[in-house]
Amino acid sequence: PVGGACAERRPMFGQVFVLSSQGDRLLYKDLRGDGGPDLVGAFYRRVTALPGAQAPVFLDRSGRPLAHVRHAGLYFAATLLPGASPFLAVEFLSRLVTLLRDYCGALDEQTVSLNFALIYEVLDELLDYGYIQTTRPDVLKNFIQMEPVASPRFSLLDLSTIGLFGADTQQSKVAPSSAAARPILPLRGEQGAQSEVFLDVVERLSVVIAANGTPMKTDVQGEIRLKSFFPGCSEMRIGLTEEFCVGKTELRGYGTAVRVDECSFHSSVKLEEFERSRILRVNPSQGEVRAEGGRVSLGWQRWGVSAPDTCGSSPS
Repeated sequence: PVGGACAERRPMFGQVFVLSSQGDRLLYKDLRGDGGPDLVGAFYRRVTALPGAQAPVFLDRSGRPLAHVRHAGLYFAATLLPGASPFLAVEFLSRLVTLLRDYCGALDEQTVSLNFALIYEVLDELLDYGYIQTTRPDVLKNFIQMEPVASPRFSLLDLSTIGLFGADTQQSKVAPSSAAARPILPLRGEQGAQSEVFLDVVERLSVVIAANGTPMKTDVQGEIRLKSFFPGCSEMRIGLTEEFCVGKTELRGYGTAVRVDECSFHSSVKLEEFERSRILRVNPSQGEVRAEGGRVSLGWQRWGVSAPDTCGSSPS
């Protein structure tokens, strides 16, 4: 597992780098000293030549495997060493994006430029000569010394930055919470971290429509995201609606069923009370986690989620 203190003990990566949407090199770390001078340019030319549904792992013209993920228009990429697992490489890059969001806030080109020293420090702790050391936030926070630098604050005149953990409707232009763009480490000048927890439900709708306008397939993917700023919390309890059903045959409660075909849970979620009372018990570390994810086809169902009971402070 990538998140363990001792991941797969074989060298995984030769180089790790971050590019802007225009191919500008924002960060570059040569882990083994064998990177070529045109590596970044060759990657960008190759990835932009791929079709729209581009694979996260591909070979360059010299046969070298490259893995990448995209986030907020940025390319997070790495070269793979012989014998490295491409699935583990993509998982690691996805974890890297999540960690950088935790430590730097909302990730964009400006944030990366302002926090390049902090990001290099995180990479130094994550990787040693191409070996994955750990991706656990509770372990990393003991070694990270740099303080994050915040991007300019949100303005009601610029509604394009509204995202998770905030409201945006055409009827009420409400500034979002600062949780999505706030790092878990205190910013420069702040006196300690705030003990807060934020919960959001994210749904993605995909529809396949025939040429005559008839919907052929509808697929909804939903997830519950939890972002915790508690420095140390033993347990949180998240209550789902009693009518939440998994599978096509399960029946619960007395109202209209909220049904999903399948669901998965984060490793920190305890399920002892889920079958009986639809309560998730979570032991999260600081940062953002995907507590639960589900999928339903041929329908649109919204999940019912009650506010979490937290330890030590009231939820925000």
